[in-house]
Amino acid sequence: MKHVIIGTAGHIDHGKTTLIKALTGRNTDRLKEEQNRGISIELGFTYFDLPSGKRAGIIDVPGHEKFIKNMLAGVIGIDIVLLVVAADEGIMPQTVEHLAILDLLGIRKGIIVITKADLAEDDWIELVEEDILEEVEGTFLEGSPIVRVSSTKKSGIDDLIKLVDEYSDIVEERDSKDMPRLPVDRVFSISGFGTVVTGTLLSGQFNIGDQIQIFPGNATSRIRTLQVHDEDAEAAFGGQRVAINLAGIKKDEVERGSVIAPVNSMKNSMMIDVKLKALKSIDRSIENRTRLHLYIGTREVLCRIVLLDRDQLNPGEEAYAQLRLEEEIVSKRGDRFILRFYSPMFTIGGGEILEPNAIKKKRFDEKIIEELKLMEAGDSKDILEKIVCNKGKDFLSVKELSQETSILEETILRDINKLVDEEKVITFTSSKDIYPLHKIYFEDLHKDIIIEVESYHKKYPLRIGMPKEEIRSKILGKAKQKIADQILEKLFEIGSIEQVYEFISLRNFKIKYSEEQLLISRFILDKLKASEYLPPRNEDITSELKVNLEQVEEVLNALIIEGEFIRISEDVYMLSSSYNNALDMLRSFINTNGSITLGEFRDLLGTNRKVALSLLDYYDQLKITKRDGEKRVLIK
Repeated sequence: MKHVIIGTAGHIDHGKTTLIKALTGRNTDRLKEEQNRGISIELGFTYFDLPSGKRAGIIDVPGHEKFIKNMLAGVIGIDIVLLVVAADEGIMPQTVEHLAILDLLGIRKGIIVITKADLAEDDWIELVEEDILEEVEGTFLEGSPIVRVSSTKKSGIDDLIKLVDEYSDIVEERDSKDMPRLPVDRVFSISGFGTVVTGTLLSGQFNIGDQIQIFPGNATSRIRTLQVHDEDAEAAFGGQRVAINLAGIKKDEVERGSVIAPVNSMKNSMMIDVKLKALKSIDRSIENRTRLHLYIGTREVLCRIVLLDRDQLNPGEEAYAQLRLEEEIVSKRGDRFILRFYSPMFTIGGGEILEPNAIKKKRFDEKIIEELKLMEAGDSKDILEKIVCNKGKDFLSVKELSQETSILEETILRDINKLVDEEKVITFTSSKDIYPLHKIYFEDLHKDIIIEVESYHKKYPLRIGMPKEEIRSKILGKAKQKIADQILEKLFEIGSIEQVYEFISLRNFKIKYSEEQLLISRFILDKLKASEYLPPRNEDITSELKVNLEQVEEVLNALIIEGEFIRISEDVYMLSSSYNNALDMLRSFINTNGSITLGEFRDLLGTNRKVALSLLDYYDQLKITKRDGEKRVLIK
């Protein structure tokens, strides 16, 4: 069933609350002060049944300019607005401001209601109607019906209900499969139940037992009970007024402006990119870095506006901007907002969020402006492609992209699969999650790795390649190890780089020795052939050949990588053939004698104590031998 929320708007004392009572039979002024003063201060909520059988929620907003903050918290999520104008007063300042706010918030359906029709002559009401038609020209209410009513005498009420019912049929139904979000507009505590929050469920579905998170923040809870229009319910759907009883949450852990949504489904942000429109009616321009009040959902925060495509925004103009916030918020691309000057406080404009989790942007950057235009006009797939491309270095998973954009994982996955089919995105998998990488960024990674490996080969021509771990930390640092390995495997398939042991090299790279390095190599080999179990010390090589220690180490490492040598310890190495001979002699001796001591092994090889001990420790590490007191025995 389609669910509809109706909201009132208009100047103070124009009869909004009385109109709702005539429609529903209920008084939405619940505070004693409201009833005593005869004005609405807080938001009022109730419902009524339409002739078609649909149940409509209705929100009463305060009309006084001092309570505009409360009005803004109430109009979020309404489907149909009743713009109320009193017949005896006509258009008033708050009528104009409320109309501007509704227009900026993207409300698209409304009915103009002239109340107190019994207090004015027809000729006067006709003049009021003319003023109204002039005022709504160019807004969403242009062409909307006008209904004259008297709430006290009930005249015109039936006609208004019939119109509301007709409009409810053409209101776009909300997606019950979308991510559920409830901006909180009221918090209270009930003895025996605990904390209760209310709000308009913007989209999706909440069920009893669902795990939720209170954003911005980390507090989590479970939905203990649900009420829709004062009646217990198992589930609540987008477009309904909902009360949620939160398990294990104190009243001071949630406030008006909080957002209730599934755990980890949204991301706190201190910056948002927006398309902003300034009202024609304001009498001053908006300068860059002006401090403003931002109203989004049911939340109010202070911010600084950074104009990205101009130095100032004049009345009636539109601009791309970044709002840098003084407190964290959560939002979704496409959410609407209102801006008011810091002082004196009056509405100056509003618009649409293009990037809910923005990073600092340079002003007057054509590439940035083009990206924001795409965000404004592109479809979900195009926007997702741009996000995946821009955030490539973060290696975000589908789950993380969902949190970043507040879009359901299923929706993101659907668009990712389309981008894969179009060969714009490559995907990798880890722990039941998918990591998309844009082909442009993948190609950039490929180039960066080739440049890095080429540079490494030039710096270390005797090394077989760059350590794989170094590539991961330098270029793929933010990628999980499993994803980084899959990316490298994909690059190996392309064929420009290859892996040898735990090193990355250019395809067909060969170690090449200089004349000096060949001299060092021959010297070491000659020394080992003369006494195969007494490798020369590095210091002896440097002093005799007049070369530096680094060159000696490079040659040794190259010989070890090529398989000529085996490094036993940091400064003990030997020919591979000598190592194998030593191992054969060790096994033969122990098989004959049952064990071998350090001294016996030293004498067997004709070497010194240091080399013999290093070899025995090496065999222990390889679990060929083990200690038995002062002796070594073979491990079976």
